[in-house]
Amino acid sequence: MLSARDRRDRTPEEGVVAELQGFAVDKAFLTSHKGILLETELALTLIIFICFTASVSAYMAAALLEFFITLAFLFLYATQYYQRLNRLNWPCLDFLRCVSAIIIFLVVSFAAVTSRDGAAIAAFVFGIILVSVFAYDAFKIYRTEMAPGASQGDQQ
Repeated sequence: MLSARDRRDRTPEEGVVAELQGFAVDKAFLTSHKGILLETELALTLIIFICFTASVSAYMAAALLEFFITLAFLFLYATQYYQRLNRLNWPCLDFLRCVSAIIIFLVVSFAAVTSRDGAAIAAFVFGIILVSVFAYDAFKIYRTEMAPGASQGDQQ
């Protein structure tokens, strides 16, 4: 923390920037492959939430929950805050987030399409697209984070 003397010597703008520096957004992450994947997942989840709200409101809680979970992961990765919480296995948590989203959106999308409403059919289509995006993300996480450890054990 800054002492009173350090705060007094700085201009007000520098003080605010110094205090908020812990949550600075890494713009390079937002344009990286993982950042674009998370942004795509976030956008598609929001679209599905809107479709479910317009048609079958019973299923909108699942989409809203996945929206907030994806938003939290995007925030943690973009601010590099996950590195401060080093006791958690972040690749494993991210992989489990993707797998649970795949299961949830498959079930909810197929259940929603039975209502034969236009917005529910749109939610089904976007749900299938989102499932494929989550599956690709899970595959990339597995290949980059989990598979190298298994292949190193085989070589020894």
